[in-house]
Amino acid sequence: MKKIISTPHAPAAIGPYSQANLAKGILYVSGQIPADPETGKLMEGIEDSTHQVMKNLKAILEEAGMSFKNVVKATIFLKNMDDFAVMNGIYASYLEEGSYPARETVQVSCLPKNVDVEISMIAHQ
Repeated sequence: MKKIISTPHAPAAIGPYSQANLAKGILYVSGQIPADPETGKLMEGIEDSTHQVMKNLKAILEEAGMSFKNVVKATIFLKNMDDFAVMNGIYASYLEEGSYPARETVQVSCLPKNVDVEISMIAHQ
């Protein structure tokens, strides 16, 4: 049985999906883009975009009673791999050293709403 996790502190789903699903102690968080949940405005530039994505992910994790310490896997999609170093530094600033999740980062040709970055996560209670 799964439980739908939803919070107004992260952007509402823009399609037929949930912000996250909790099943058997595992939280599957949908890819988050850099949309401000209060205004709907999309952040521009890799720095502001990465911060907003991480804030959105944090809000969903907290709604499920978790934090970045619970994350076991992350998938990062970048529009431009030249942004990797900047994104990686910001991403790391939200995590605690020693509890980094497994991860892959891939460059894609296009992301929803033509944003620069999208990140999804899997967390465990």
